[in-house]
Amino acid sequence: MRAVRAFPSDNRRGLAVRFWLAMSLSAMAPLVLCTGPAFALSEIQREELPAPNQPPAGEDASQPEMTVPMPDPVEAPPATGSEPASPEDGQAPEQVEPAKPDDGKTENPRPEAAQPLPEVHYDLQSLPEPVRRMHSLLVEACKSGDIEKLRPLIGTGETATQLSLTEIDGDAIAFLKGLSGDSEGQEILAIMEEVLNAGYVHLDAGTPQDLYVWPYFFAMPLDKLDARQRVELFKIVTAGDYDDMKQFGAYIFYRLGITPQGHWAFFVAGD
Repeated sequence: MRAVRAFPSDNRRGLAVRFWLAMSLSAMAPLVLCTGPAFALSEIQREELPAPNQPPAGEDASQPEMTVPMPDPVEAPPATGSEPASPEDGQAPEQVEPAKPDDGKTENPRPEAAQPLPEVHYDLQSLPEPVRRMHSLLVEACKSGDIEKLRPLIGTGETATQLSLTEIDGDAIAFLKGLSGDSEGQEILAIMEEVLNAGYVHLDAGTPQDLYVWPYFFAMPLDKLDARQRVELFKIVTAGDYDDMKQFGAYIFYRLGITPQGHWAFFVAGD
């Protein structure tokens, strides 16, 4: 219960009116005595004044005049990667396929399609005559120990034999000598002879890419080689080289190709 102030500013005018009435009544007292009983000052009806801060009609007085503003609604935190976003308009959240774990294995850079293994050939007499002749000339040059014997077989210009996966600068024979472990190029001749003595495959027969390629390991998945074929492979590479190539997924040592027309197409290593 609140305390009432003695003289609120809104009631001062009513007090003055009551004081004036009291003075007037005291002056008129003789007359009043003659006409009827006198009224006490307390019985005089006071002026009806509106209560301060009275709410307008039609509004609920129980409600306060001023209301405290409510805080803004707390927004939900944004969805993180660990929580799925809630669907909107009845649509299911997008399904994200989890990443596959890395097992550390190296993929085969030249994956083999599900095709039958190529047929391996050893009979040189079944080769077309131009191919057989070029093969014979190359073996003869290797056996001679003179790398210069390869010069007329390499050719020049656009038809020159490819000796590297990239362009070479300078003389072709000098480049071959640089590949050899000795200064005369005899090691590279020995490698070439072993390659030509291995079995071969006929690739892309009847197409512009038609080729006879030595050794056949170039076209064979290494994990499909049997014991006899691995012995043939070890005549060309070491067991350590073989393990490295298995990890790589393909034979990447020296190989040699001859076209059906008898052109020496390439003698390269690498991938």
